[in-house]
Amino acid sequence: MARDRYKVVVRDQPHFVTCTVVSWIPIFARPEAVEKVLDSLRFLQKHEHLILYAFVIMENHVHLIASAEDLPNNLQRFKSFTARGIIDFLTERRERHILEQLGRAKLPHKQDRDHQLWQEGVHAILIQDEAMMRQKVEYMHANPVRRGYVDDPTHWRYSSARNYAGQAGLLDVSLAWEEGIRFT
Repeated sequence: MARDRYKVVVRDQPHFVTCTVVSWIPIFARPEAVEKVLDSLRFLQKHEHLILYAFVIMENHVHLIASAEDLPNNLQRFKSFTARGIIDFLTERRERHILEQLGRAKLPHKQDRDHQLWQEGVHAILIQDEAMMRQKVEYMHANPVRRGYVDDPTHWRYSSARNYAGQAGLLDVSLAWEEGIRFT
């Protein structure tokens, strides 16, 4: 599969995005690693006008529905920042076993680093209409339930399910699409 198979095709439109950790290593079983993801998304929301419609952070991958003027650049910055922060955290904690796994998973052409956190590329799919948006949001929120981690999606703290249930979530999430966002 080519690394550019999935592209952000329409600016300022919501895309369903998946970022996966190399070798499916459960990096996000550590709350400190999840905080790096949350911090990066907060920064992009505040400074780069990223609009986040939904998210879920699982132990080895992240799903987002997001839009931005330059979503590809935002996603590249997200992956770069989180990779650097998480690898630094693992190094400080002397988590050699995981660092060795991240080193073995590094692609040969990545000569500028010792480790690789994220799989190459970004799986981004344009959200084409309200039905597709609803399906992707429900799929994301059900992810921890399907994995058997919780019985109710709102019990998974690393998800926007609480926002959709009218509760406070860990990130600001735009529910504007429910009020008639225009899809192309």
